[in-house]
This record gives sequence, C-alpha cells and structure tokens, in this order.
Amino acid sequence: MDFTYQLNGIRAAAVWFWQAVADKKVIAFHGAMGSGKTTFIHALCEVKGVTDVVGSPTFSIINEYCFPGGMIYHIDFYRLKDEQEATRAGVEDCLYSDHICFVEWPEKSPGIFPIDTIHVFIDVVDSETRHLTIQDK
Repeated sequence: MDFTYQLNGIRAAAVWFWQAVADKKVIAFHGAMGSGKTTFIHALCEVKGVTDVVGSPTFSIINEYCFPGGMIYHIDFYRLKDEQEATRAGVEDCLYSDHICFVEWPEKSPGIFPIDTIHVFIDVVDSETRHLTIQDK
C-alpha cells in the first residue's frame, strides 16, 4: 500500500494511515535520517488524542504516551548496537505488550519483532513531500 502526502497535509495522512493499518499494534518505521519518521509519528499520536509532548526517544530509547484508548510506546533503536542491548532496554516487553508500538530504525534489531509487525518506509520526494509504503510482512 502506498501513499504520498505533503507536509502541510500530514494530519490527513495520519488519519488515512490509521484506517489503513486498522488494529495492528507494532509498526516499524524505516527511512533515512531526516526523512520525517518522528514528524509522522507525532501526527499519528495527535490523531489518537495524545496530549503528552511527543519527541524523539533517541536518548531515552523508549517514550510512553497515553491517549484515550490506551498507551503508545515510541521506541528508537538508532543508538542501539544489537538485539541484546534492545532486550536489556526492555523493548521486547513493549513490543509484546498489546499496546501500540512505533519503532524507528528497526533494522538495528530485526529479529525481535512480532510476526505481524507492519513495516512503513518513508521516502523524501522533495522538501515538502513524503511517500509512504506500508508492508505487512
């Protein structure tokens, strides 16, 4: 499934995304540095009703956000060396918690994800345009 959006229409893209992924819980975001992974996750959280400040968990590894329907874990593997470090950080507890989990830089620890993880690839088209590809395998 593919979708292209303008940054000024990111909220509409987030609404479309939630409809596209339905009830999936673990969503892995792939994309180059600066492609807009955290920005898109911020929009996804906003649409869900998160009122906490949504920011990059690069240094904390895991951020938790509450929304009216539950909890979202926002996880960033950028600084992790391997799957053992991810496990020590408690990432698997989040991934298998039945809460929504957004993971940036999932290629750093590919073996720890549930089998039904959704993979989202964000590509920069130009300074105002992004292209999303959603894969369920």
